[in-house]
Amino acid sequence: MSARKRSTEWWMDHFDATYLREWGPVQGPVTSRQEVARLLELLGLPAGAKVLDCACGQGRHAHLMAEAGLDVTGVDYSADLLAAARKRGTGPGLQYVQGDMRALPPRWTRRFHGVVNLFTSFGFFLQQADDAKAMAEMARVLKPGGVLVWNGGDRDGIAAKLLSRDWWLSEAGTMIGQERDFDALSGILTVRSTWRGPQGAGERTHRIRLYTPTQMADLMASVGLIVESAFDGWREKPLTRRTTEMTLVARRVG
Repeated sequence: MSARKRSTEWWMDHFDATYLREWGPVQGPVTSRQEVARLLELLGLPAGAKVLDCACGQGRHAHLMAEAGLDVTGVDYSADLLAAARKRGTGPGLQYVQGDMRALPPRWTRRFHGVVNLFTSFGFFLQQADDAKAMAEMARVLKPGGVLVWNGGDRDGIAAKLLSRDWWLSEAGTMIGQERDFDALSGILTVRSTWRGPQGAGERTHRIRLYTPTQMADLMASVGLIVESAFDGWREKPLTRRTTEMTLVARRVG
């Protein structure tokens, strides 16, 4: 648990060194490169195109997109994750900015050819209206005709195949376990994490609001983003009712 004062919303102080230790084993370099290779196909942008990674976290996608020749800006609320991202390297084609995805800088209006929102970086806010604000901001900073790639959980598939318990071992020898509950009325997935190992022990809880593909498409359409294709995770396979992770490709109109 962070030594900082507990915030009113869990996500404000959740994404810290403990988060990196918890998720590091499932966010390794091989997985990241596979995801970015597919991401570049979906974006279909030329070298030098401006892309916003929102929220960029530890920069594992942003760094590789910049390496591939895109002009990438990463934005995230967490100072801890941004520090980890900057350690990967920065340069003329890669910069990181601390900010809130519900209120991106006004100067970014119609600035980017592409925006990416990846790895369930959506649905964390206490109020559902804030999710809509975040989506509207991502649409605002896109150029007309610009593309959004959104990747996250599929409510239908997760509810149907909920894994109530899971555990894994980090490279540092820490055993990490998770217990999950899904509330069908609110659409909130609650995850309780516990860890024990050489770096200590602890527990904490996070929550994420899940959406169906239809709900996401409607939300995007309400801010001028039209979904052009939808996939089962990072694969080329189309969505099914059993999909647990979806990737949507939308384009800004007008």
